[in-house]
Amino acid sequence: MKIIYESSPREVAAMKTADLRENFLVENLFEENQIKLTYTHYDRMILGGVMPVNQELLLGTYPALKSNFFLERREIGIINVGGVGTIKAGGKEFKVEKLSCVYLGKGTQKVSFASEDSGKPAKFFVLSTPAHHTYENMMFTKEQASPVNLGAAETSNNRTIYKYIHNDGIMSCQLVMGLTVLSTGSIWNTMPPHVHDRRSEVYCYFDVPENQGIMHFMGDPSETRHMWIQNHQAIISPPWSIHSGAGSANYSFIWGMGGENKDFTDMDFVNLNELR
Repeated sequence: MKIIYESSPREVAAMKTADLRENFLVENLFEENQIKLTYTHYDRMILGGVMPVNQELLLGTYPALKSNFFLERREIGIINVGGVGTIKAGGKEFKVEKLSCVYLGKGTQKVSFASEDSGKPAKFFVLSTPAHHTYENMMFTKEQASPVNLGAAETSNNRTIYKYIHNDGIMSCQLVMGLTVLSTGSIWNTMPPHVHDRRSEVYCYFDVPENQGIMHFMGDPSETRHMWIQNHQAIISPPWSIHSGAGSANYSFIWGMGGENKDFTDMDFVNLNELR
């Protein structure tokens, strides 16, 4: 499990492209028959990808966690961006289609992942945060996630937001998670950009067409930076950083947060004229 430490705005202002990518970008999320995780010191979130092809993959613990099993003191959200898969956890079995979300609470043991068709394997993006209370394990489909349409074609950000783990959906200790699907012809996400000092955020970009990419913007609003992102890559956003992107074609992305509260609207918008 890779470990990423925190960086301050002063450090980031001096970073070159390679430094930014090393400290904030997770490039290789999905590899066949592997669980690939990254531990971040931003609200102690763990993110990663699980891609079972022709074998069942078991979620074990890691020395850095000093726990008897992965979810001994944690909760986890899982969203499938690939073929139909199965998650077994806590004596339950969930059949997980593309864009469905599974939440597993603190104390859940023996978590495993499998694909229904090895020719179209599931690709599970996972995000985990520390937890102090146990909530029910459950699954939401995208239809259950109360889709909301936002933006407009005129501003190139017509999009549908699906909220899974939040105060009015799947209950959790501190994890908030959902995804956004951009309409054809729209390229901008989260515009105007915002920051939220009370929690960190992660984006996972997916369904990016072949030979297309995302220009992701980050950094202090007065000292922004950018990175080119490809399909099935994730980026970590510190609480003080904006997190916004524009694609060379429409795409989708998972957003997940951990921190002091779960209020989805707790964000401080930045005036576009103030960005530097």
